[in-house]
Amino acid sequence: MINRWVVFAACLLLGSGAGWGLAGKDGIEPGLLLAGFSWLLLDTLQIARLLRWLRSEQNADVPGVTANMASVPGGVWGDVAGRMRRLLKDRDRQYQESQARLNEFLSAMQASPNGVVLLDAQGRIEWCNQTAAQHFGFDAKRDVMQHIANLVRAPSFSAYLSSADFASDVIIPGGLSTPARPVKLSVHLHAYGNERRLLLSRDITALELAEAMRRDFVANVSHEIRTPLTVLSGFIETLQTLPLQEPERNRYLGLMAQQSQRMQTLVNDLLTLSRLEGSPLPDTAGWVGTGALLAQCEQEARALSALLAPSGHRLEFDAGQVCELAGVHNELLSAMSNLASNAVRYTPSGGLIRVSWMLLDDGRGRFEVQDSGPGIASEHIPRLTERFYRIDRSRSRETGGTGLGLAIVKHVTQRHGAELQIESQLGQGSRFSIVFPAARVRQLPA
Repeated sequence: MINRWVVFAACLLLGSGAGWGLAGKDGIEPGLLLAGFSWLLLDTLQIARLLRWLRSEQNADVPGVTANMASVPGGVWGDVAGRMRRLLKDRDRQYQESQARLNEFLSAMQASPNGVVLLDAQGRIEWCNQTAAQHFGFDAKRDVMQHIANLVRAPSFSAYLSSADFASDVIIPGGLSTPARPVKLSVHLHAYGNERRLLLSRDITALELAEAMRRDFVANVSHEIRTPLTVLSGFIETLQTLPLQEPERNRYLGLMAQQSQRMQTLVNDLLTLSRLEGSPLPDTAGWVGTGALLAQCEQEARALSALLAPSGHRLEFDAGQVCELAGVHNELLSAMSNLASNAVRYTPSGGLIRVSWMLLDDGRGRFEVQDSGPGIASEHIPRLTERFYRIDRSRSRETGGTGLGLAIVKHVTQRHGAELQIESQLGQGSRFSIVFPAARVRQLPA
C-alpha cells in the first residue's frame, strides 16, 4: 500500500514538473490535475482488467490462470490477482479431489453386489447402480428423478413406503420376475441426510429356494420314515397283545424286517448324499476298471430282478472295450448301480433292460442303461434328479425306492466332470446315460 502512495506522489511530482516547464507557475495546477487524472485512469483500467479476468475465471470450468494473468498489471492489483489465482487454484484442486472421491464412492457402490438407490426428500431417484437397475427393471439414466412408487408397484412395497417404518426389510418380486422364473428381492430403506433415503435391495431368490428345498427335504424325510415306523409300531403292538400262530408271527416279522430294511436304505442314501456334498472332488490318480463295475452292477441288478419280478427281466450287459475310469470306485459303482436298479424297479416283469459301456470316437466314455418300461413324460424329466421327487409314489414304495437314487447319480456325475443324459417317451421306455470326459477315460489292451 505504501508503494501505491509513492507511485501516486511520483506521478503528481512529474505532472507538476511538466506544468512548470511548459507554462511556469501557472502550469503547476493543470499539471497536477492531469497527472492525478492519468493515474486514476490507469488505476481504473487495471481494476477493469482484473475484474474481467476474475469473471473469466469464475465462468470457466477449468480456469486458464497463467494465460489470463499475463494481462493483469503489477502493483497492488497484481498482488490481489496473485492471491486470487492461488485461491482459485486451491478451489479447483479441492473440487477435483472432491470429484475424485465422489467418483470412487460411486464406483464402489456400482461394484456392490446389492442394489443401491439414492432417493431425495420427495422419494425421487437421484442415482442408482446397475444392480438396482437389474433388480427393479430401471433404466439408470432415463429414470433419474422419477418417483420410486411409480416404478416399483408391488403392493407390499407401496405399503412399506407409506408406513414410514423402515426398521425391517420387505420381500417383493423382482422387476424381471416371471411365473417360470420367480425372483425375490429383500428391500430395506434407510433415512439419511436432509430427509433423504437410501434404498438397498438384495436378490434372495437362491436363499428362498434353498429354504423351500430344506422345508421340502425335512417334510419328505419325515414322511418317508414315518410310514415304516407306523407299520413297525403296529406290528409290534400286534405281537405284544395278540396270541399268534407261528405262520402269522413269521409273516409279521418278515414285514417288520422289510420296513426296517427300507428305513436303513433311506438312512444309507442320506448319508451317501451328505458324504458326496461334503467331501473334496475326486482326483485323477485312482483308476477303476469298467469291466469290474459292470460285473457288480449286473450281479445287483439280477438279484433285485429275482426279488421284484417273479418271471424276471431280460437283462443284457455289454462291457464293451476294456477301459478304466479316473475316480472313486464306490461313487462310480453307486451311480451306475442306481441307474440299473431303477430300470429293474420300473420295468414290468419280462421287460428288456440293456446296460452297456462304450468308448466314443472322441475319447469320451458312455455308460448307458436302456429299458422297455412305461417311459417318462417330458414335464417330469427336468425334476427327476431332485431329492424325493417321484412320478408315482405308490410304485416307488412297492419296489423299495427311496427317491434319492437319481440325486446320488447327479452328484456323482458332477463330481467326476461327467454329464447325465436322460431320454424318455411315454410307452417307449427310457435311456439314462453318463458321459465321462476323455481326461477321465483310458483304454486298456484287450
